[in-house]
This record gives sequence, C-alpha cells and structure tokens, in this order.
Amino acid sequence: MIMINNNSARRNQILKIGVTFLRIFLISTIAICVSLLLSLFYRLFTHTKVFGSFAQSAGFLAALLLLILLETVIFWVGIILVYTTSVQLGIKWRIIGIVCGFIPFVQIWSLCRIIAITSREAAFEDEKYLLDQVRAQSQICRTKYPILLVHGVFFRDFRFFNYWGRIPYALKQNGAILYYGSQQSAASVASCGQELAARIRAIVQETGCEKVNIIAHSKGGLDSRYAISACGVSPFVASLTTINTPHRGCIFADYLLEKIPQKVQKSVARKYNAALRKFGDTDPDFLSAVQDLTASACSLRNETLSNQPSVYYQSVGSRMNRASSGRFPLNMAYPLVQHFDGANDGLVSVESARWGESFTELMTPEGRGISHGDMIDLNRENVPGFDVREFYVNLVADLRDRGL
Repeated sequence: MIMINNNSARRNQILKIGVTFLRIFLISTIAICVSLLLSLFYRLFTHTKVFGSFAQSAGFLAALLLLILLETVIFWVGIILVYTTSVQLGIKWRIIGIVCGFIPFVQIWSLCRIIAITSREAAFEDEKYLLDQVRAQSQICRTKYPILLVHGVFFRDFRFFNYWGRIPYALKQNGAILYYGSQQSAASVASCGQELAARIRAIVQETGCEKVNIIAHSKGGLDSRYAISACGVSPFVASLTTINTPHRGCIFADYLLEKIPQKVQKSVARKYNAALRKFGDTDPDFLSAVQDLTASACSLRNETLSNQPSVYYQSVGSRMNRASSGRFPLNMAYPLVQHFDGANDGLVSVESARWGESFTELMTPEGRGISHGDMIDLNRENVPGFDVREFYVNLVADLRDRGL
C-alpha cells in the first residue's frame, strides 16, 4: 500500500487554523470598534452619560479590558501559526506585517493582505494533497529508469540550500526514484561533464538500473550533453530533458565579458571561488563557468557535441512578461537579455533553450510570467498560471509513457 507523507498536510492544517484565527480577530475587532462608536454616538445624541455611575464605568472598563486581552490572544495565536507555517508569505510580507503592525489603519490593510495570501496558499495546498491522494496508487512517475536531477551554475543540490525546492517531494510522492548530479557549482562544462559521467556510471553500477533519465536545469543541460557525447556515457542515458538551458549561449554574456576589465573579472573570480569552496566545490573556476555560457563558446561546442541516436532529447524554455517578474538579479538581467537575445526568463532566451526532438515553451498570458528561478521552484512561490510541481510530475509521467 502506498503511504503519503502527512507532514505537508499537517503543516497546511496548522496554516488554516492560523488563518481562521486572524479572520476571527479581524472581524471581531472591526465589530467591537463599530459597536463602541455607535454606542458612543448614541449616548452623545441622546445626552446620556457616557460611562454612567462608577459601578457601570468600572464594569464597562473591565469588560473592555477582557475583550482586548481575548483579541490579543486570538491575534498572536493566529500570526504565530501563519508566520511559522506559510511558505508564500516569504520574507517580504513577514517584514511588511511587522512594520505595518505599528502604523494605525495601515495595519488593517497589511493584515488583510496576509490573510489573502495565506488563505490562497492553504486552499492550493489542499488541492495538491487531495490530488496526490487520488493518484497515489497509480505511481505515474515510476519510470523504467530512475531520474537524475542535474543542477545549474553557482548552486549545489542540497549543501546549505535545496536547489530543487518542492519538486523532489512531489515526484517521490508519485513514485519517482531520484538521484542528483552533485557536480561542482562553478567549473567549465568539460569539467562538470566529466563529474556527471562518473556519477552516472556509479549510479548504474551500484543500482543495476542500466540507464538514467536526466532532467537538467540551466548550465546543467550543457554539462549533461558533454557527459553524454564526449565522455562515453550515452549507453547509460535513456533521455535528456533540459530546462531553460542556454544551448546557444547568451549574447549578453559575451557583451559583459568584453566590457568588464580583466582585472575586475579576476578579482570577482577569486572572491567567488573562495566562497564556492565553502559550499563544497573542490576546484571551483568561476571564469571558466561564465565563459562557457557565452554565445561564442556554445557555438563552438555545438559543432563538436552531436546528439546521440540512442538518447531521447527534449527541451523546455520559459519567459518572463516583464522585468519586475523576477527577483534579483533576474529583474536586472531581463532587459539586457531582451535587448540582445529577445524573449527570455531573466537569463536565457527562449530560442537558446530550444534543443532536441521536442521543445516546450512555458508562459502565462498575463501576470508575471515564468522566470529562470521559477522553473526549479527556487523561491517556493506559487506562480499564478503555472504549477511547477505539477509540471515536473507530468514531465516525468510522460517519460514513463514513452517507456523510459
């Protein structure tokens, strides 16, 4: 029998309780304030003493203090539950809530926004949980060959940070067997490709799985292609799906490297390499990683790295609708990439991401669009019009339907 992990469902239940408490606080506070104002106006217009006798005023104040105490408890229980369980609030709305909490009237606006964001999140996660329960037995992501997730540049899979967000959990819930590339975060395509080749051979040898299905994001797609075509592991790879990979490079990267002085480049590289060693890289090479992402470097590499007939190649690309759609530094890079390369995800153009037998372009007709980071759930954000977890579940389910 397939058992579904209830941690996520339990967290969502706590979130819903917190939202309920905040709603009760908001409604009751408004009702109390309106009642007090109406009572005050009534007494003023009817020339009735505002507080009456001492006994009446003492009783009124005691009741008011009790109400304030009760409202305070309801608010803090709600806000603590919401702040400790919500994913979608992020740092931004947590800080806004704290700051606005000291500003009269504005605090009501911020509370309404927090309630709206968290209630949508709770409803969305409820639907996800029910969907996973319904299809748990079918194990739609149980592919013939396991999935190898390959990360992009300047990140590691799990050291200090989960590169793939909520995606691995969603895939495992639906039967996927996952492995990770674990290559260095910043090195040349050739160096990372050799690491991936060794990783693939180790997985096949240790598990007897014969082959793997690679799903690679960003530069990880270039590393994977090198491993398959130049390192002799094509017999051990059933498919390669690249996600927002700059197969034809980034023209804006060529431009930046031409404009930034060599001295500055080397200085940045030294600092970055020192930091990357702390993240687990044994021999980081910032400049080689960046240079291998240029359009000129990719063009030369494409001439020598041919697709292997035994491997199924497909690709995915997404686009943002405006610069403000992405978080830093994607919001800064978007107009630059737009100028040189056209429609893009904040780093990689749609055309550069196109590779293989089939290509899927992801976009939203309105709103923010889908950024480079959104494609790996980097910020754990529920993007309107795009469910990243469901996208990967369907992607792997399709590999299974293909007999892979």
